[in-house]
Amino acid sequence: IQTLIDELGRLPGIGPKSAQRIAFHLLNSDRDEVERLATALREVVDKVKFCDICFNVSEETTCRVCRDPRRDQTTICVVEESKDVAAIERTREFRGLYHVPEDLHIAELLRRLSSPVITEVILATDPNLEGEATATYLTRLLASTGITISRLASGLPVGGDLEFADEITLGRAFSGRRAVTV
Repeated sequence: IQTLIDELGRLPGIGPKSAQRIAFHLLNSDRDEVERLATALREVVDKVKFCDICFNVSEETTCRVCRDPRRDQTTICVVEESKDVAAIERTREFRGLYHVPEDLHIAELLRRLSSPVITEVILATDPNLEGEATATYLTRLLASTGITISRLASGLPVGGDLEFADEITLGRAFSGRRAVTV
């Protein structure tokens, strides 16, 4: 049991108490439920790999986004992780392609950007120190390509209160404001 608790505790976002709760939940679960979980874990390890083009997770050598001919081939959105692709896809607002570089894969990105079809790169890195540094680095690196480089807007969340916004977020909300039309 302690080995299971220790292994669960190594997962991101799972502390010792959560690991213990999950372990005891599994002990009290139906054998079929535990087998389904074990099968799902084995299948993820055995079947999921990274797309040869964008590095998103995929069960094939090329992910479904890169294979989809209906996607906008002129725009590449650079994100930090595959879960960011899932978040953007849920919005149904972006119809372009992705570049999901755990370790940037700069050479591969530059190779993709050498295509005359690409007209814009959207930098959708997290608005934290690491994400900002990555966006700044990529902006400088890509400045000479002639491709439009944009960054996702950042600012106040819907339902948020101004008094609780930090100075950087509030400042970005001001600088990224847009005109209101009637």
